[in-house]
Amino acid sequence: MVSNSLSFHLHHRPYHHDHRHTLSKQNLNSLPFSLPLSNVFNSIPTIKSPLSLHRKPLLFRPMSSTLPDSIPDFQPDPTLINDDLAPTPASQRTYSGWEMASLWVGLVVGVPTYYLAGSLVDLGMSWWQGILTVVTANIITVVALGLTGHPGTKYGIPFPVLARSAFGIHGAHIPTLLRGLVACGWYGIETWIGGEAIFLLLPKSIKNSSLSNSIPWLGTSPIEFACFLVFWVAQLVVVIKGMDGIRELEKYSAPILIVLTSALLIWAYVNAGGFGQVLSMSSRLSSSEFWALFFPSLTANVSFWATLALNIPDFTRYAKSQKDQIIGQAGLPILMGAFTFVGLAVTASTQVIFGRVISNPIELLGKIGGISTMILSIIGITLATITTNIAANVVAPANALVNLSPSLFTFRRGALLTALLGIAFQPWRLLQSSESFVYTWLVGYSALMGPITGIMLADYYLIKSRNLQINDLYTLNPVGNYFYYNGYNLGAIAALVIGILPVIPGFLEKIGVLNSIPELLVMIYNNAWFFGFFSAGVVYWAFSGCKVYIPHLWGGAELYKKLLMCTSS
Repeated sequence: MVSNSLSFHLHHRPYHHDHRHTLSKQNLNSLPFSLPLSNVFNSIPTIKSPLSLHRKPLLFRPMSSTLPDSIPDFQPDPTLINDDLAPTPASQRTYSGWEMASLWVGLVVGVPTYYLAGSLVDLGMSWWQGILTVVTANIITVVALGLTGHPGTKYGIPFPVLARSAFGIHGAHIPTLLRGLVACGWYGIETWIGGEAIFLLLPKSIKNSSLSNSIPWLGTSPIEFACFLVFWVAQLVVVIKGMDGIRELEKYSAPILIVLTSALLIWAYVNAGGFGQVLSMSSRLSSSEFWALFFPSLTANVSFWATLALNIPDFTRYAKSQKDQIIGQAGLPILMGAFTFVGLAVTASTQVIFGRVISNPIELLGKIGGISTMILSIIGITLATITTNIAANVVAPANALVNLSPSLFTFRRGALLTALLGIAFQPWRLLQSSESFVYTWLVGYSALMGPITGIMLADYYLIKSRNLQINDLYTLNPVGNYFYYNGYNLGAIAALVIGILPVIPGFLEKIGVLNSIPELLVMIYNNAWFFGFFSAGVVYWAFSGCKVYIPHLWGGAELYKKLLMCTSS
């Protein structure tokens, strides 16, 4: 009986638009909460007109003729919307291509990027192999950035709202919180680096005191931990200003960072008598050893920005046009290649200048000497760290928490909780060695980012053909396009699990929980982002060719235990 079952359609379905269901100023003003949202939705033309005559939505819709095809008398649910989650109105879409590019300059110029190619050389690659690996990975990343950034610019919606399209109104909490958790770890790493810069300014008497002795249970010294906390507090000044503060900081920091980076490169060239040292760095790997190292290194470098590739709509929602967001991000491979060369060149030059290799830029700045040089350097490190940390590692978790409970969290409250969780990650342990940084941290979390990205891109491009019904992203009405099964898209969640599970043994082996695993599982872990991206994306897309039935007794009876039964279309 049709009335006693839900038929979950995952195939072509005509789209009928009813103008009665569009958001209006009157409807918004009648909401039982006070937010200045009344003009937000009216500024988005896609809400007021049909997106297309036909589309391919992944619909979990009640098959009853008595139920409406759309949502009557639509109003956004107050638990799903506030100023941070509402579509960005046209008046706030002001990011030009230069401002998007400035964002990436601020993100790229930082200590972790400086470390990146140096870590690859430390593991045996030549200088050009290290840079080639970084550039190749970022060409892949910039494609993902452009694809994921498109819906942000087109609809003005942030990542947590976009995730509702693929994972469901409630299911979206899964990818957003996973993304936020990784960002908290990165926030801790960047803050630790900033704390090291403060430590550099301390007088030698304090550095050589008993306070500099490491405490086993803490994993670091009290004075270094105190410097970490000082920098942690300093960043909150920018955080509390929200997105406007981040935008201004990135805009004016970019040229300063470029000048300071150029000055460091010139210093190394002059004092080392050229870059002969870096150009003479040859690979210590055989051909087979190189390829065995290349693919996990490629995965690690893709995952370096895989986090931003996922939540880039948080920024592209403010772009003036698709052209601006694409042009602003297109230079990422060049920026990453150039800055990693700076890191390699300067690091190699320290062998000539100081008689030993100094890979830590903060330690190097301490060796250069001169109070004015040191202060200028600290300013540069502080700017580089804050611009990267706030843009890359505060926005995503803050928005994830806002999405979790718009009535409880604001952007500022979410950012504060992010900062607190950053301490819990104990970032000083993650930076103990090149191997722990590259293969445990970077490759490890790519197992989460890859599947989520694959599912969301498959959903937006292959299933929904870039057409979203914005109203339905903000409603708990069961007949909404994105409510699926009780607010969860079981197909997306299943695909996510399928994409993550095969990578877990490799991660457990890497952290020492398992002694040995089959070679196939090692290969999967070494290519975690790619495996997760394609396996989860393809599985999710395959589900779109199935009909999933959930028998249901209207009137509150329990669901049958057998929920999923796929048949060919």
